[in-house]
Amino acid sequence: MQVSTAVNALNPWLAFALAALATWRVTHLLAEEDGPGGLVLQLRMRLGAGKLGALMDCFQCLSLWIAMPFAFALAHSVAGWILAWLALSGAACLFERIGAAHPPWPGEPLHFPENNHELLRSRTNGPES
Repeated sequence: MQVSTAVNALNPWLAFALAALATWRVTHLLAEEDGPGGLVLQLRMRLGAGKLGALMDCFQCLSLWIAMPFAFALAHSVAGWILAWLALSGAACLFERIGAAHPPWPGEPLHFPENNHELLRSRTNGPES
């Protein structure tokens, strides 16, 4: 079964949503993350400051390239492919902006020191009266 046949069996909006999420995920992995075992980081370091290295550092630029194969799976014509290509890249850029607007979840739980709660009374000596 070809990829385009499997995608065409889906609802077109569902197919587009899945392709947009996949475009964002792969682009984010390559542009912003170290990857499993630091492999993506090593790739970015090897590419250096050249054209390919600069491409790996630019989320918007990279999303255009990553969206291409996903657009092929969605489109049935050249005009449809161009529209899907730009729309998938645009959706990935929107997802990235939405995600950047929220601060990351803290890695460590918040620690509250004991006896620093304004609603609790602390005993000085003996039982409460």
